[in-house]
Amino acid sequence: MTSHGARAPRVNGAIRVPGDKSISHRALMLAALAEGSSEIRGILRSADVRSTAAVLRALGVTIPDLDVDVDVVTVAGVGRGGLRASAESLDCGNSGTTARLMAGILAASHFTSTLIGDASLSRRPMRRVATPLRAMGATLEPSAEGGLPMTIHGRTLQGTTWHSETASAQVKSAILLAGLVADVPVEVHEPAATRDHTERMLRARGIDVRTEGNSISLVPGAALRAAATDVPGDPSSATFFSALAAMSDGGTLALEHVGINPTRTGAFDVLVRMGATLKFEAFADAGGEPVARLVVSPGLLGATIIEPHEVPSLIDELPMLACVAARAQGETRVTGAAELRVKESDRITAVVQNLRGVGVDAEELPDGFVVRGSDRPLAGRVVTHGDHRIAMAFGVLSAVSGGGIVVDDPDCAIVSFPGFWELLTHVTR
Repeated sequence: MTSHGARAPRVNGAIRVPGDKSISHRALMLAALAEGSSEIRGILRSADVRSTAAVLRALGVTIPDLDVDVDVVTVAGVGRGGLRASAESLDCGNSGTTARLMAGILAASHFTSTLIGDASLSRRPMRRVATPLRAMGATLEPSAEGGLPMTIHGRTLQGTTWHSETASAQVKSAILLAGLVADVPVEVHEPAATRDHTERMLRARGIDVRTEGNSISLVPGAALRAAATDVPGDPSSATFFSALAAMSDGGTLALEHVGINPTRTGAFDVLVRMGATLKFEAFADAGGEPVARLVVSPGLLGATIIEPHEVPSLIDELPMLACVAARAQGETRVTGAAELRVKESDRITAVVQNLRGVGVDAEELPDGFVVRGSDRPLAGRVVTHGDHRIAMAFGVLSAVSGGGIVVDDPDCAIVSFPGFWELLTHVTR
């Protein structure tokens, strides 16, 4: 059921969500490693992407200040061997993508670096990326707890064939980037397909990357070309507003120029399965990435089961889908999502505790959760643990359930979605 209380909003209009976070990180890194200048349009100007820019600047790359809101960010590449050691530790802030992908690049760079991060990032696991890079010949020293700070002694690497235990685009990308910088062959076998932005963006820049099923290989020998990038709207960010429209009391919301890479659209499939009306229009290509306009309107929402094989394509969207489940008829069950426990917060515990705290019947599973939907009034205080996706998911749930839900740290949304709260207010007027 949708929330049909008198205070639930109608939605209407057309919006463009910020640029894709995953692609923004990779666009900066690949532009830095290319020969020549690369233009990036639509880059996400979030705290996480600023962390990547700051780390690359510390390594000698000229990147404009992302505080200056210009249409095009031009990066002067230094080449694969052109990074220079930093006298200071490299601060990744809250960004796991920065830490893990830069670990691959730095493992093949002939100097020593130390990656640091905030308290949340420092608790996140880095051994999963350190282990394959050690197999290639690098020396990586995570903290005693297996996280940051992590010191990396880069050197000449050898190729590897790696069988990943965890389906992780970040681990896969770290190995591919290490192979790229070292110019050695690498092959990664994943237990399940993960987002493939790194592969697509490398191919667009002249690198021979081959995919067969869940096996990805990089063939050395090609030059990394500079390339223009038009960053699509982030499908993870689009999910918040798609969910808002799905739970609203009427109207239609259009989301322009959203990335619809098939490794990232699992949440849209789930929303349709739950009863939302979602159409794709105006298909286009943006540097090897498919984009489209999403048009979303509400439906009579019903519960669903999210299976383990679906999780890699919607891992970041699960907090929002849990909140949609709170307003759907029946019992929604998610399994195979243990990875949620090592995100910016333990998102399984955070989601379930906060749902209960606002009046939803929910329970934790070791690798997921169960949510039983209703249309009862919801109210209470949400503890975000500084996690941007928890803040935004419950912000949307508050908007569709009468505003009785108060988010304790709304400002943490800036990590991935600057302007989120203003846009939420705008479309629900």
